[in-house]
Amino acid sequence: MRRKIPFIHVLLFVLTVISTLVAGAVQKGINPLKEPSRIYEGIPFSAALIIILLSHELSHFFTSKKHHTEATLPYFIPAPTLIGTFGAVIKMKSPILSRRALIDIGASGPVMGFIFSIIASVVGLLHSRVAAVPQGGGIVLGDSLIFYVLSKSVIGTVPAGRELVLNPIAFAGWIGFFVTSLNLLPVGQLDGGHVAYAFLGPLHRFTSALVVAVLAVLGLFFWKGWLIWAALMLVLGLRHPPVYSWERPLDRGRKYMGILSLVIFIVTFTPMPFDVF
Repeated sequence: MRRKIPFIHVLLFVLTVISTLVAGAVQKGINPLKEPSRIYEGIPFSAALIIILLSHELSHFFTSKKHHTEATLPYFIPAPTLIGTFGAVIKMKSPILSRRALIDIGASGPVMGFIFSIIASVVGLLHSRVAAVPQGGGIVLGDSLIFYVLSKSVIGTVPAGRELVLNPIAFAGWIGFFVTSLNLLPVGQLDGGHVAYAFLGPLHRFTSALVVAVLAVLGLFFWKGWLIWAALMLVLGLRHPPVYSWERPLDRGRKYMGILSLVIFIVTFTPMPFDVF
């Protein structure tokens, strides 16, 4: 039987490639409206970010197939923002059947995205530079533990009065870490929510409520964006649907994968992702 072309998925992917190309060009000081022929200079940023997002979502997709859970192809979301996208998602079209499947499906995307984010960060940091702090203010990116360690290892200590100017590929890696941490929040049906539910069962709902409360506090004292995320989590829901085969225990490998997911969440989480000086 002839398969239909997934038109909407292809269209959204192409639009996201274009929007991230534009974002990458703008980051280099190019006005795409005045200099459309230079949009190709956004390729390094666009390619790095698309690869990170695609690796994350395709890991979910193929792991879902492995566990006989029907899932859509990734839906990329183009957006007129500094990074050109709101990320990508896949939609589960059938229930996840077991706790083991929850771990595999929930953890596979963040783990793969984390690996590609490390690669992008290291490659980008090798081509980043240290410059004088500009006059007139700007936006400062916060450091997660993993990005701080990588920066120290590749660049070293940045002298006082100077700042690290990230290469676009390094910026894509930073975004990859940030997106990974958001997905691993142990709330509702996020990736971290799948993993948490596999371990905690009904207690997962209380964990979700606690995490949302912590996000609200962070929003009051650190980054206001956490208030938006807390509200979004409440809208999406704190509950997780039950699995059919709860009695089958998690094996050692799945327990290790759950612990690895927690570690990745800790090292990628940034309390204040953005600040203005």
